[in-house]
Amino acid sequence: DPRGTYKCRTDDGKESPSLQVHYRMCQNCIEVDAPTISGIVVADVVATIFLAVAVYCITGQAKGRMSRASDRQNLIANEQLYQ
Repeated sequence: DPRGTYKCRTDDGKESPSLQVHYRMCQNCIEVDAPTISGIVVADVVATIFLAVAVYCITGQAKGRMSRASDRQNLIANEQLYQ
């Protein structure tokens, strides 16, 4: 962080008037600390687990509703000849 008050000092001990520096990296920057980042990561993991459980529950119910009629094959009677 380059912000602060600066003075130039020569080898013989003379000092220049102080210069105050205000430096900004960008206009829309937000400072993020460690608790904020960890909160975002935990929320992301919880949301991912919730989504995975929801998908599992929905696909598990869809299997119970499927009819077995689609698994049956129409068999040809033995009397018919194959061409």
